[in-house]
Amino acid sequence: MDPAFDFASRMSRARAVMAEHGVDVLLLSVGADLPYLTGYEAMPLERLTMLVLPADGDATLVVPRLEAPRVERRGDAFEILPWDETEDPVAIVAGLAGPAGSMAIGDQTWSVFLMGLLERLDGASFRPASGVTRELRMRKDPEELDCLRRAGAAADRVVARLDGLGFSGRTEREVAGLVSEWTVEEGHQESSFAIVASGPNGASPHHDCSDRVIGPGDAIVVDFGGRLCGYHSDTTRTFCVGEPPAGFAEAFEVVRQAQEAAVSAVRPGVVAEDVDGVARSIITSAGFGGFFVHRTGHGIGLDVHEDPYIVAGSRVVLEPGMTFSVEPGVYVPGEFGIRIEDIVAVTAGGVERLNRSPHGLHVVE
Repeated sequence: MDPAFDFASRMSRARAVMAEHGVDVLLLSVGADLPYLTGYEAMPLERLTMLVLPADGDATLVVPRLEAPRVERRGDAFEILPWDETEDPVAIVAGLAGPAGSMAIGDQTWSVFLMGLLERLDGASFRPASGVTRELRMRKDPEELDCLRRAGAAADRVVARLDGLGFSGRTEREVAGLVSEWTVEEGHQESSFAIVASGPNGASPHHDCSDRVIGPGDAIVVDFGGRLCGYHSDTTRTFCVGEPPAGFAEAFEVVRQAQEAAVSAVRPGVVAEDVDGVARSIITSAGFGGFFVHRTGHGIGLDVHEDPYIVAGSRVVLEPGMTFSVEPGVYVPGEFGIRIEDIVAVTAGGVERLNRSPHGLHVVE
């Protein structure tokens, strides 16, 4: 059963952050910020859905009438205002948001709606809503953490099934299809993505699955995730069909040590970029620094990628409730790729791994 989130409390906290940032009205359309505050996920349509949340006043969800039956009422957290096909929803939103003031608008709002609001709210200033919403969403509450734990455990069960799969003779696309199918079978409502990158394709961190047939000696990077009660899993394990290729074992052990050390470095008060630095220094010292081409991690929750980001330059101070990936990798062009990824949660005393499947090289047939 999905948890009962306290949306009224979330809106109260949003108003407090708005006051700190000098925001008069928060405007949210498509994207994860809207379900965070309302429990409703807008369809990405040409018909406008938008939450109008004033710093001082009632919240209103403006929604196409044909979509209104999909909105679950959440007590008195917000009012629902359906609009008809012959009405102008941008004008309705402008009327609720005005007069001119400081507006924070959802980062993923379609530009056509923003341009319409700019025309109708002459004199208003606009800024990205993420300046407000990241402050809310970065720290997960107990119900959110429970969803993320459940999602992580479900992903671990998929890894266990992969350990018993015969990879040799199958295409990347075939294995990816099985991963997506098992992701749902093991408890997710849906599969979000499945990357299966074998042999030299493993050197592309976001490889598109192909019809390449996996064979003996191939290293395979399998990165996948799904959604469970709205919250995401995301894990990566590296497999090998039989004996690994030359140079692979050394590189794999470096990545394993870097991932272990970076996870161990996570605790309250640590700066995000320092966790990245722990992993990067180990990989660089071993001579593979030029092959570690991405950040060490990204936040996760209602979005697969969200704040905080574990990367050089990120001065976010880690706090209990923050959740993110730790996923160092090495990618040798034309040869192989390696990545090990866990989702972790910052706790009062340190860190909790939300993925617990084995971190060693998964040798398969």
